Amino acid sequence: MKQFLKYVLATIVGIACISVFTLVLSFIVMGVIAASSDSKPTIKDGTVLRISLSGTITERSNDNPFAKYLGNDAADNQGLDDIIKAIKVAKTDERISGIYLEGGVLSTDYATLQELRHALMDFKQSKKFIVAYADSYTQGSYYLASTADKLFVNPSGMIDWHGIASQPIFYTDLLKKVGVKMQVFKVGTYKSAVEPFILTGMSDANREQVQSFVGSIWQQVCKDVAASRRLTVESLNAYADRYTTFADPEQYVDTRLVDDLAYDDEVRQVLRVCSQQEEKVNFIDPAQLAKLDVAPTSGDGAIAVYYAEGDIVDEAARTNFSGEMSQIVGSKVVADLDKLANDDNVKAVVLRINSGGGSAYASEQMWRAIQLLKQNKPVVVSMGGMAASGGYYMSCGADYIVAEPTTLTGSIGIFGMIPDASGLLTEKLGLHFDVVKTNKASDFGAMGRGFNADEAAAMQGYVNRGYQLFLSRVAAGRHMNPGQVDRIAQGRVWTGSQALGIKLVDKLGTLDDAIAVAAQRAGLKSYYLTSCPQKSSWIDQFLDSTVKRDYMEEKLQTALGEYYQPLRFVGGLRSFDAKSCVQARMFYVPNVK
Repeated sequence: MKQFLKYVLATIVGIACISVFTLVLSFIVMGVIAASSDSKPTIKDGTVLRISLSGTITERSNDNPFAKYLGNDAADNQGLDDIIKAIKVAKTDERISGIYLEGGVLSTDYATLQELRHALMDFKQSKKFIVAYADSYTQGSYYLASTADKLFVNPSGMIDWHGIASQPIFYTDLLKKVGVKMQVFKVGTYKSAVEPFILTGMSDANREQVQSFVGSIWQQVCKDVAASRRLTVESLNAYADRYTTFADPEQYVDTRLVDDLAYDDEVRQVLRVCSQQEEKVNFIDPAQLAKLDVAPTSGDGAIAVYYAEGDIVDEAARTNFSGEMSQIVGSKVVADLDKLANDDNVKAVVLRINSGGGSAYASEQMWRAIQLLKQNKPVVVSMGGMAASGGYYMSCGADYIVAEPTTLTGSIGIFGMIPDASGLLTEKLGLHFDVVKTNKASDFGAMGRGFNADEAAAMQGYVNRGYQLFLSRVAAGRHMNPGQVDRIAQGRVWTGSQALGIKLVDKLGTLDDAIAVAAQRAGLKSYYLTSCPQKSSWIDQFLDSTVKRDYMEEKLQTALGEYYQPLRFVGGLRSFDAKSCVQARMFYVPNVK
């Protein structure tokens, strides 16, 4: 018995020692990875900046060095901030000989693509080369690749040049099958966010606005590509009509969409010649090169660039599967802007907004915080892919607004949407409800029934007041009267170039242009930039990735793809909340391809 206990104890001690050793070793490895990720790269002469035109491009980079080791989808994300910084470094660093654009499947909005294209065109002033190659180009990656001095595609490859379409998904009949009816209260002829849940196709008004903004975006894309490739807009439209995606690759050369057909090894030889390297090409990626960004760290004061990206919400989700930058939490933004207002080192603030909206309540609170911030220092908005509905609610009170021509903005409108699940609960599941109440409105929003006429009228009145408040905020910020705003509001979506003509924005340009405006308004001859909010540490991100990830939610999002977000939103409306059910948002995903 004593011998048995001795062996058991030895086993327990051995397991404990191994566990401790493994834990210590893990932290050592983590520390090494983290340290290497923070170290500045060593660059050889003739190095080429390789920009991968694949994956997803978000506003800011993810600084979690463990993402790819943990199977985190964020590992495939690239930060627009890092790519822009890297291109700026490459322009002036004599060790960087040029840029290689490696085409792939790229997922991002056209305003982000424009921001990158501006940076690439500015890089070309250095007279350094840009070479682009892909097995196959998506339309977005080709849009960027068209800036190249030498543009290649694989002899068996393709260019997906087809124009732009928007294809909303409608869930009305699906909800009907399960016994759910959406009760909708809205203001705005063009407010289309509710249409997927009450119609089976686009309304005439929605079709009109979608046709308008996809046409505006496509016109800008064709104009830019035509200028780079020395083609006409008419010819590019003709190619899109001919199903160019499936054309013989030789036709891409004949139509001057590319300069030549080549295999990967042949392109590497071109890069060796261009970079004057005899053996292999030395590549560096944007995240590494961005660490050499020589932006000033001192001056007359700081300009804070505050990033607001994602859905506008009242409270942060318990499990934020999409990543830390996928939500704009109203209370957090208010607190952050208050800190910036009282920071004497910060002389101006640029709000970088990329959002299709969300909670009307949170949007109003952030609008108020921006008004208080304006009392102390200039506030300039830089619009990314979207700054619409609640995103425009945030923007309208700024001193100045800069948008990309392809930014989706406006959508000045309000809606409320509450599901009536009585068909599901009573008719299909056999559940019945009864109530005892003291007052007429005691069971307002109760389960098991839809709204009666008085309740519906009360909700519509609430939404109407929200819309009038939205109009008044825009009118005050844009120096119009509410009637003038109403004529261009009604929930209608505009592109940045269209918004400029109706005075919803002040200028077309990039984030750098917005920063320049902020510096001028603050009277700064010299300044340095600071980015807000501060990114989470790699330790916090590691713990978030390993502890807070919701396996089921992750798998549902992967399986459902673009169907996931609308259905998740409906699921979040199970309990009535007057504050959160009223929304200032666009349709979930513009689905512009």
